[in-house]
Amino acid sequence: MTQGYVLRNSMVGAVVGCAMLIAAPHAAVADEQPAAAAQATAATPPTLLPAIAGPLAANAKPTSYDAGPLGDLYVTGVVSGFAQWQDNAVPGDRSSQADVSNAQIFVNKPTGLVQYFIQAGAYSIPDVGAPYTRAGKATAELYEPLSQGYIKLAPNDNFSIMAGKLPTLIGAEYTFSFENMNIGRGLLWNQENAVNRGVQVNYTAGPVALSASWNDGFYSDQYSWAWLSATWTIDKADTLAVIGGGNTKHTTVSTFATPVFLNNEQIYNVIYTHTSGAWTVQPYVQYTQVPVAPEIGAFHQASTLGVAVLVNYTFDAQAAVGGVSLGGFSLPIRVEYISSSGNIADGAPNLMYGPGSKAWSVTVTPTYQHNSFFARAEFSYVGAQDTTSGLAFGSDGNAKSQSRGLLEIGIIF
Repeated sequence: MTQGYVLRNSMVGAVVGCAMLIAAPHAAVADEQPAAAAQATAATPPTLLPAIAGPLAANAKPTSYDAGPLGDLYVTGVVSGFAQWQDNAVPGDRSSQADVSNAQIFVNKPTGLVQYFIQAGAYSIPDVGAPYTRAGKATAELYEPLSQGYIKLAPNDNFSIMAGKLPTLIGAEYTFSFENMNIGRGLLWNQENAVNRGVQVNYTAGPVALSASWNDGFYSDQYSWAWLSATWTIDKADTLAVIGGGNTKHTTVSTFATPVFLNNEQIYNVIYTHTSGAWTVQPYVQYTQVPVAPEIGAFHQASTLGVAVLVNYTFDAQAAVGGVSLGGFSLPIRVEYISSSGNIADGAPNLMYGPGSKAWSVTVTPTYQHNSFFARAEFSYVGAQDTTSGLAFGSDGNAKSQSRGLLEIGIIF
């Protein structure tokens, strides 16, 4: 299997499914004005999708429409473009380019027994260490213009059932650039899926949120994947998530959206998140395994083991440098290391830059947001080891590193 095939088809990532609990407002004391308090509470919009990890923030005043018996609908969106420069581009990629990163609309009905979410538009999915796929091709050949959309039955606050095109439960990074700390998704994300078609059941009991899903894994249209997720909210600053899933049988589907080796894997995550003041720190560990499956060309099992730390610091609005306010600025950083097992002689599948290869990356993304407008720059570096000739970086596939600079500008409305 060539490096181009693996990396192009590895551009399917990860979104950690989590239940959000909204605390009920405190009851008004006798000398306050209950009517005014109730009015303020009613004016506060519910939590809307898609989820955003930060430091970018969703529109605090989303547009809502009274749909009569359907209830209130909220319409939001994002429009952004980016430019990229890189060295050691692989054949078919470019050393510099500009493109649309997001042109999407989101429709939420987040209340009542019957709820739904629709995400539609164009997108690209920049990813460190992998060739860039332009928005036109990514939108058409990955998850189509209707990239996510599902119906949700929620008879109460603790239980719900979802069906449709769902975000994955795995991973610490979401699928689309505006949702994440960094513009480009990371090396661990390369082993994860992003969008799957299926059903999902969610249940919350106190600080524990549980989810289970039956779906088509890497968008294979073969319903043979099972997921389980458990998230423990330890306190207001700390959460711990344990997630696992995999294909329950061997499937041979191989498309741009469905890398055949990864669609047959088992994958496990342990993700810890700590927030304290201006800091967010999120370390996580990931393990994947592709079994022996001669029908897909895997004649020996192979696995990956990866660790990553995502950190963000948000500057105080009162801070300044040379008289310039740092309000609205933040600094996300991601550091990763991942190794794979196997070798060509054993017939092991290529999961990275050749069987048995290893890689590490560092990504720094200075970010600025003012109301709906945002701008962020990014520098990333990927280093690879124990690569197979022709399956790494550069025109001949033998370069051991790749550096990138990116600039993304957009609005979230």
